Amino acid sequence: MPLHDTTINVFQRFLEFQRQSARRDPSLVYPHDHLLARTILPLIPLWVKPNHVTVIRFCLIPFVLWLLLLGWYKTGIPLFFVAAFTDALDGSLARVRKQITPWGTFYDPVADKLLIGSVVLFIAAKHVHPWFALLIVSVEIFIVLGGVVRRKKGKITSANFFGKTKMVLQVVGILLLLLGVWTQTAFLLTTAVGILGISVAFALVSLVTYGL
Repeated sequence: MPLHDTTINVFQRFLEFQRQSARRDPSLVYPHDHLLARTILPLIPLWVKPNHVTVIRFCLIPFVLWLLLLGWYKTGIPLFFVAAFTDALDGSLARVRKQITPWGTFYDPVADKLLIGSVVLFIAAKHVHPWFALLIVSVEIFIVLGGVVRRKKGKITSANFFGKTKMVLQVVGILLLLLGVWTQTAFLLTTAVGILGISVAFALVSLVTYGL
């Protein structure tokens, strides 16, 4: 197949994926689901349900905050990464194993926002700027409130492409921020602020397309 036709085919598949994501279909399989299905998911026992992983993330949040607030970054940063990774894990488990539930569809993003929002509120507010942290947290709160309104109306509340991208950018930005604070590296701090700034743009789009 000519390169031009291949490029068009890939672009068409991407557009179709975007259209499905815009409809917020909870069963939509994302690219990372295929990777996890071939690597990590086979190692997880069948009795472990996606909602179990979501509950684990809820439970990890206070430990992550406690370690970071004490300045124990050597342990706190890896634990934050593990907690953030469970977001990809529970979603992939639900979609690949066909175990999507209304509870998980709603509380999975709630757990994400509690993890991200709490770390941003305590770390970014101190090492970047309080208003910057407040902006990120405020948008997340509005997204949750919008999701609550949609749920009461009986509508699907699963995140779309913009919400997924926003979450990835937030996790990367916070990891770089924590590493920058731990190692006192200005470049990491500047890069983290830039990535978190981009995540705000995706969060605003997510607010309009998901929360409202």
